[in-house]
Amino acid sequence: MSAPSSTKQSGLSAVPAPVEGYTTPESLPRPSGRLTKEDLDPLVKDAGEGNPAAIASLLRMIGPVVVRYCRARMGGRDLSYLSADDVAQEVCMAVLKALPAYQDRGGSFLYLVHAIAANKVADAYRAVSRDRCEPVPELPERPLADNEPETHALHLDLGLRLSKLLATLPRVQQEILTLRIAVGMSATETAEALGISPGNVRVTQHRALARLRTMVSRADDF
Repeated sequence: MSAPSSTKQSGLSAVPAPVEGYTTPESLPRPSGRLTKEDLDPLVKDAGEGNPAAIASLLRMIGPVVVRYCRARMGGRDLSYLSADDVAQEVCMAVLKALPAYQDRGGSFLYLVHAIAANKVADAYRAVSRDRCEPVPELPERPLADNEPETHALHLDLGLRLSKLLATLPRVQQEILTLRIAVGMSATETAEALGISPGNVRVTQHRALARLRTMVSRADDF
């Protein structure tokens, strides 16, 4: 799942460069199977016992979702020496490491996957806040055809505006919008990942979208 890194800016206040070859989260495939507790539990149990086929199947199910989540949270940019796909790979490795000790206490395995992914993304942001260097490859003699300054500036401006709007929402609203819209999870899957009820997911999502619409309308008035 690892993708080649590109030129990047360091520091949380700087604008990182888009990852070369990056595709939007919604363009990535969703697993064919559901990710609810009843579907995952038998597979998780077999994988935790070291069954290679079960481990491979589990990775095929959660892998695309983890990548979509990391790309959505990181905006398709490199953070320091880590791209979203690098972070997604770390998440999958951490999930595999946690499998043998995992015990079903009535919750969903998806809750653990989400917790690991959220922590790894947070770690990536903390790492770049400490890294003040600015590594760059050899500069080309002329700009690439698809990297004209005007186009690049427009893309960055739109991404920054959306990120700032989302950042004003409470954390649970941010996570629900990420999982429901960017990752493409169902309300039930999102509920299990966050440890809340599907009804709570739907209500919170509605409120978050209404709040975003209000903020966008106010911004357009100025």
